[in-house]
Amino acid sequence: MKMTNKELEGFALAVRKRIVKMAYESDSNVHLGGALSIVDILAVLYGNILQGLDEPYETRDKFILSKGHGALALFAVLGEKGIISEERLKSYLADGSNLCAHPVMEPEIGIESSNGSLGQGISMAVGMALSAKRKGRNYQVYTIIGNGESDEGLVWEALAAASQFKLDNLTVILDDNKYQNDGESKEIMYYPNYKERLQAFGFDAIEVDGNNIPEIVQALSLGHTMGKPKAIVANTVKGYGISFMENDNTWHHNRLTQKYYEQAMGELEEKRYGDKEG
Repeated sequence: MKMTNKELEGFALAVRKRIVKMAYESDSNVHLGGALSIVDILAVLYGNILQGLDEPYETRDKFILSKGHGALALFAVLGEKGIISEERLKSYLADGSNLCAHPVMEPEIGIESSNGSLGQGISMAVGMALSAKRKGRNYQVYTIIGNGESDEGLVWEALAAASQFKLDNLTVILDDNKYQNDGESKEIMYYPNYKERLQAFGFDAIEVDGNNIPEIVQALSLGHTMGKPKAIVANTVKGYGISFMENDNTWHHNRLTQKYYEQAMGELEEKRYGDKEG
């Protein structure tokens, strides 16, 4: 049964709390900002969109987190869905654990590929979508790429291939939070016209507020144009949901002290993370 928008907002809030808890308990530097920016997108995907999560690999929809440094958000979502156990979540960043800084392929829990090298995930997503076409399988493939990741030529080669092969079973979501590892994207290499660029590459492309649940639901619920892959440019806020992390690139990769942990959890408990009606 699909969730209502309010239920999805509650799901996203629970995921943010879990992210903060896991980050604090890891006692390590963690990619927080870019994980928090994609929570609402993941909440809609796993709450309403992805089909057959409990089905065999050959038939279920696929999700690839191409911006692999956002893995903490994916683990938190899988925890909230009961796909990763509470006990296993405690192993995050522990020696020998597969729950590390970037996804490690484990199809049994829905982690379809290992990612971290920028551009690798979207390339794998294109391959999976092409495989489905050639094998006559009906599953959909979804992937999230980052705006910093999109500096890589490999991303645009993959996008060109998706258009060339008419992959209307592929949805690419671009998390445009305006920052990347080394600072503001506009100071490094930034494309203010992602939507137009993606359209030029043969995609049906739309632009949404990537931290607004109703807008994400509407965008992901739209069908594909026959023979065209779909792209969603999601304008997000890095660190979204925790005031002192929002648009502060210090939290791209940082450690949560007890002081900051308590402040973050206090804000989330008060739902001061910018709920949007819908």
